[in-house]
Amino acid sequence: MSLPVLICDDSALARKQMARSLPASLNADISFAEHGWDAIEQLQAKDFRIMFLDLTMPELDGFGTLEEIKKLGLKIPVVVVSGDIQPKAKERVLGLGAKAFIQKPMDKEVLKQVLRELIEPPQQVTSVTPVTFELPVVKRRDIYMEVSNVSIGRAADALARHFDVFVELPLPNVNIFEVSELHMALKDLAENSQVSGVCQGFSGEGIAGEALVLLSDSSVSDLKKLMKVPADSEDLEELELLMDVSNILVGAFLNGLGEQAEVRFFQSSPVLLGQHIPIESVIQSTMGSFSKTMTFEVSYNIEGTSIRCDLLFMFVDESLPLLDHKLSYLMEDF
Repeated sequence: MSLPVLICDDSALARKQMARSLPASLNADISFAEHGWDAIEQLQAKDFRIMFLDLTMPELDGFGTLEEIKKLGLKIPVVVVSGDIQPKAKERVLGLGAKAFIQKPMDKEVLKQVLRELIEPPQQVTSVTPVTFELPVVKRRDIYMEVSNVSIGRAADALARHFDVFVELPLPNVNIFEVSELHMALKDLAENSQVSGVCQGFSGEGIAGEALVLLSDSSVSDLKKLMKVPADSEDLEELELLMDVSNILVGAFLNGLGEQAEVRFFQSSPVLLGQHIPIESVIQSTMGSFSKTMTFEVSYNIEGTSIRCDLLFMFVDESLPLLDHKLSYLMEDF
C-alpha cells in the first residue's frame, strides 16, 4: 500500500531534498506543489496522508495555506519545513494547526521522529511494487535561492530574538549583475526616501564580498521607538543602533551560509556610509568595487511597524567558482 504525500515548496531543490529524505519504507506516492494555491487545489482533488509545507512562497505562503486548510475544513496532517525559524513563526504555524515544525536544512533523524509520531506503523510497510515519481529538475539558481532562503531565515531569527518582534520574511532575490545593473537595483530598494547605510566586508576560503544594510529614515525613527530610544537622541545613539542591526543581520546570514557551504566567514567591522542621505550617495560608495557581482537581496519588515531593512550581499566575481564548488554537493542525488 502506497502513502500519498504532498510536498509544497517553491524551491525545486527543497522539493527534491524532501522527496529524497523520505524513508523507502513509506513507499510514498509523492505529488509536488509550488505554492499554497497549487497545494489547496491538489488537497481538494485527492486524499493525502501527510503534507510537507514551506512558509516563504509566492502566490500564497505557508501561513496563508494553513489558514485556508483550516477554513475549508481539510483534514490533513501538515508538517512545516522552513528556513524561517524565528520563535513567533513556530508558534503561529502550530496555532494554525500544523502538527510539527522542522527547520531547514532538514535533519533526517528529526524527520524520522516526526513520521513515527504522525504515521501509523501499518502504513510504513513497503509494498511489493514501489511507487515511482519524477523528481524536480534542479538548476544552479535553484541552489542559490534555497541557500539564501535558509540564510535570510537565520538573519530574521536573530533580529526577531534581539528585538522580540515578528519579522515578515519575503522571498529573496538572487541575481548576477553588471555594476550598472546593481546601481539600478539599489535605487529600486530605497525608492524615494533618504536612507542610512552601513557596509561590512566579509571573506572566507577565498570567497569574499560586501554586505549593505539600508534603513530608510522612517525605519530609523520607528526602530528608535521600538528600542525606546528618545526621538531627539544624539546621532551617536542612532549610529550604535544601525551598527547593531548590521552586525546582527550580516553575522547571522554569514553563519547560515557558512553552515551550508562549510566555510567559516569572517566579517569586518561595519562602516557607516552615511546617515539620512540620498541613495545616490550610497551608490557612489560602491563605484569601483565590482565589475560584475552575484547578489542576495531581501527586505525585512517588522510586523506592526513601518520598519523596513534592506540587506544586500554582493560577492566578487572571483568568488563565484569557489562558491559553486562548495555548494556542488546540492546538485548531486542523495
